[in-house]
Amino acid sequence: MTQAADQPRPASRVLALDLARTAALACMAVFHFTFDLQLFGYLPGGTTTSGGWAIFARAIAGSFLFLAGVSLALAHGRGIRWRPALRRLARIAGAAAAITIATRMAIPDSFIFFGILHSIAFASLAGLAFVRLPPAVPLLAALAVFLAPRWLFLPAFDAPWLQWTGLGTLLPRTVDFVPVFPWFAPVLLGIAFGNALARRGVWARLAAWPARPSRPLALLAWPGQHSLAVYLVHQPVLIALVWTATQLLR
Repeated sequence: MTQAADQPRPASRVLALDLARTAALACMAVFHFTFDLQLFGYLPGGTTTSGGWAIFARAIAGSFLFLAGVSLALAHGRGIRWRPALRRLARIAGAAAAITIATRMAIPDSFIFFGILHSIAFASLAGLAFVRLPPAVPLLAALAVFLAPRWLFLPAFDAPWLQWTGLGTLLPRTVDFVPVFPWFAPVLLGIAFGNALARRGVWARLAAWPARPSRPLALLAWPGQHSLAVYLVHQPVLIALVWTATQLLR
């Protein structure tokens, strides 16, 4: 059976993927809540940037990018659907621009110029070049992208307009930095994984599971179905909760 034949129709949703996104969002909320507690002085400074919390943050970012790659393979395995792809790109790029503007106003010394949303926006376009290729191709490309910063780094990439590549010699001052190298690698891994499952008919079976989702399962999947909106809203809500609790305790 061919890859195209084994994939579900583009309009169908795979509940397992929505649940995976919900799990990633829950982990992200835990991390950001911990960051907010640190911000308000309830935890020591540097808590979320060292030790297990730093590893946790990288794992969360990697999971979002991996799932973005899987979604690209699933959505465009039968052929690139340019109109939905460009609509999705516009939404994510618009949200990324809003994050940049908001953080530029709030924290001008360390605003976000290429964070997780910027990286996903880039991957949403660049990843399309790999979605119709055999899984081995994006897999090898992922290895090259991951290793590139270890071998290819030049002072020229320290220029402000090239820092997004991740190939500079200096680490930019920003609260969220997810450059193309090495962070495009999880997207490519997701594409390879998605294509490999398609060749085995896994997506078609997952698209039919469950036949009738229970209400609790549907509720759990809801955040994953609206992951961009949840991402944009959750941190202001968490900060407001911590701030309110702080005022009440005082």
